[in-house]
This record gives sequence, C-alpha cells and structure tokens, in this order.
Amino acid sequence: MGRINFDLQELQAFVAVADRSSFSQAAEDLFLSQPALSRRIDKLEETLGVKLFERTTRRVQLTNVGRVFLANVRTALDELEGAILGVSDLAAHRTGIVTLACVPTAVRYFLPDVLRGFSERFPKIRVRIHDESAQDVLNLVLAGEADFGINFAGSEDPEIDFLPIYREDYVLAMRPEHPLAKRKKLSWKETAKERHISVSRSSGNRSLIDNALAGIEKHPAVFYEVNHVSGILALVEAGMGVAAVPRLSLPQHPGAPVIGVPLVNPPVYRTLGLIRKRGRVTPPAAQTLFSMLQQALITGKGSPS
Repeated sequence: MGRINFDLQELQAFVAVADRSSFSQAAEDLFLSQPALSRRIDKLEETLGVKLFERTTRRVQLTNVGRVFLANVRTALDELEGAILGVSDLAAHRTGIVTLACVPTAVRYFLPDVLRGFSERFPKIRVRIHDESAQDVLNLVLAGEADFGINFAGSEDPEIDFLPIYREDYVLAMRPEHPLAKRKKLSWKETAKERHISVSRSSGNRSLIDNALAGIEKHPAVFYEVNHVSGILALVEAGMGVAAVPRLSLPQHPGAPVIGVPLVNPPVYRTLGLIRKRGRVTPPAAQTLFSMLQQALITGKGSPS
C-alpha cells in the first residue's frame, strides 16, 4: 500500500459501524445519512485494499481483517485523544482514558469505592467500563481492547497474568419459605431431590460446578436451563426450584425474595482476579487504577461487607 490517505472521520465511521453492527444505527449516532456513511466505509476499504465488513440484508459483521483493524484503530484513536489533551497532562495523570473490562459482579461490588477515590485524585481521567461475561472480558483483554480486566477466567491462559484477589463461595439459592432455608449449610447430596435450575453447559459457572461434582455419586437433576444467572434468580424467586449460584449474585438487602445456604461436600468456589495480557505495557493512568484496585481488594476495602 502506498501513502496512507484517509481521515479521522472515516476511522470514526468504521468504529461506529463495528460497535452497532448496523449502518443505519451508526449513521444516526454520527448524524449522517446512511449513503454518506457508506461512502466513508467504501473509501476506507478502497484505501486499505481489504474488506472490513461482511454485509447482508440482515446483518453487518466484521471480517477477520476488520476485527484486527478495529483493535488497532481503537488504540490509535485513544492515543490521538491523549495527544490532543496534552502529552504533559497525560504523563502527569491529569487527563486521559482508561479502558477496563470486568464481570458485572465487579461493577456492583468492587468498583464503586475504588473509582470514587480514583476520580477524586484524577478528576480529568475518564474510565471506559466494559461489563461483560467472563469469556468476553478475557477476549477484550487478550485483544488489547481493554487495559486490564477483573474476571473469574484467565488463570490458566498462558497469555494472561492473573492476580487472585477474592474467593467467592457458591450457595444454594431458594425462597425464604423453602424447607431448607433455615439450614446453616447443605451437602450436595441433600439437594439431590430438589428441582435444580442451572445455566447452560456452555457457561463457565456450569463447568465449574460439573467439575467439582465429578466424584459425587448422585448429581442433582437440572429441570430448567437459562443463559444467565439473573435468569436463574428470576425462576428461583418465582418458586420454580433451587439453584447453585455464586454468593454475590444474590440480592443483599434485608427481606430479599431469594436467600442462599452455603454448599459443602464438596464446597465450590471461584476466584476473582485482576488480569492483564502478558508482556503488554500498561499505560500510566491504567496502571494507577490497577494498583488502587489491587490494594483495595487485597486489604478488603473494596470488597462487599
């Protein structure tokens, strides 16, 4: 390819379409007509000499080359924004942006206090948070689209540095009036006759439980499967059965419609960790937030009571 000849608007158009997976929605976001947006994408593809999107009447999706290019463009745009805001300010942690990927549990219980302190110290630094599933968080960190992550997955990935910070036990979720609700703890064998609700077999939560129960003679029977823990809790609240869930997924307020009893024999738990792509240099502002989270979570200041 010869001299690079495209402008910032074309890159912004590309990111908008990639984020929305839709030309019409991206055009609305950018206050453009759809033909004008299409011309920008066409020009960018022509300049690069590659197709960035596969387009059908039903959907728009990135090509393999487009996915790689997207990660690079996001990085370039963030770096450009930092340069515009001022190199000296960015180096001094006075302006900039940090991109963090984390599971929803972290957003609810671990992030608020630390982000509040971070914002008080560095009020002009913006934080972009991707609250996604464990696998999506891992993928964002591996792709370089997030500076670091808070996740339950990644400890066995050779490309990931995993710093464990919190251990979360699994409990049996049920309605407060359930006959087992007054128990202090329950063995898995004691739950075998209950109607269990579970996430699908593709879920990391399901794999963790199945592996832990591999040596149990009689497994609990799963009567209902859903894709997310929030769906499990909705069915438990409706009285459809019980479910093994991470403790922090339960509502924490008094009088909650779902309660949890610790599970033993065997106990099942998952470990939350700060994750970074191995060998990747963390930008200064992101490193500061990473260190603050590490300190707060290890000392318990950022953990749920």
